[in-house]
Amino acid sequence: MSEPVLSVPMPRPAALNARMLAGMGLLLAAVACFAVLDTTTKRVTSEVPLLMAIWARYFFQALVTTAWVLPQKGLAVLKTQHPGMQVTRGMLLIVVTGLAFASLQVMPVGEFTAVVMTTPLLVTLLAARLLGEHVSVFRVVLVTGGFAGTALIVRPSGDAMSWWLLLPLALVVANAAFQLLTSKMTRTEATLTTQFYTSWVGTALASIPLLWAWVPITDLHIWLGLLLMGVAGAVGHLLMIMAFERTPAATLMPYMYLQIGFAMLGGWLLFDHIPDHVSLIGIGLIAACGTAGGLLTLYESRLRQR
Repeated sequence: MSEPVLSVPMPRPAALNARMLAGMGLLLAAVACFAVLDTTTKRVTSEVPLLMAIWARYFFQALVTTAWVLPQKGLAVLKTQHPGMQVTRGMLLIVVTGLAFASLQVMPVGEFTAVVMTTPLLVTLLAARLLGEHVSVFRVVLVTGGFAGTALIVRPSGDAMSWWLLLPLALVVANAAFQLLTSKMTRTEATLTTQFYTSWVGTALASIPLLWAWVPITDLHIWLGLLLMGVAGAVGHLLMIMAFERTPAATLMPYMYLQIGFAMLGGWLLFDHIPDHVSLIGIGLIAACGTAGGLLTLYESRLRQR
């Protein structure tokens, strides 16, 4: 953020509190949209090819994003200092999406969401390794706890050990790389510009295999499901942008884990699935470690501001 202009009166504490509360509300709406996206994806990909679902997710998201961004920014949204990074981010996200959709075909929504929520913990370790940031012993303990929760969910032993267990693990690694690149790009790139490029790069890449993957769709409910995936993804990302514009990221991070609750609710409503006791322990461990990490980040950021 830029330094405040002296001639402009500073917001009162009550106004700041209202703004932060608005950001929290927007974040809750965003993670609810992401839960809707994941739940709908699991249903739709049981009826259409995976590649078609990925294309529809990006195509409809690109349309919604363009309809939102162009009236505000016009052609200025195309201005970027790092077009290569924009393309790379789009490529990374479509890999993340493909791994996520494939994982949802073999995992319940709630458990899938919990595993994905270990990404911030992995980013912590990668940031220490790649960016030279200091990571405390307590954070290492939280990361270890998060991955222990993941092991309880997937339980890779005996007959359960199969290739699909690699999908959510590969997803977490790819998502961590995506998040690190995104963090680097926020220093020079406008958020809406990045969102615009990512949507259309994903659409372009997902359109290539359609020549081989396309199948006719005659049922209206499938088209509505594909449309809902794109709209939920686009609205979720836009709401998250608005949330981070109003409230510091460190304040919002602990609330991200409420997405697990929304995902479990969706899994119960659509698939009548409730995680077993061991999976619930794993989900709780991931949520606890992730929330503790977010609260620690908030505490450290406030110490630096003093």
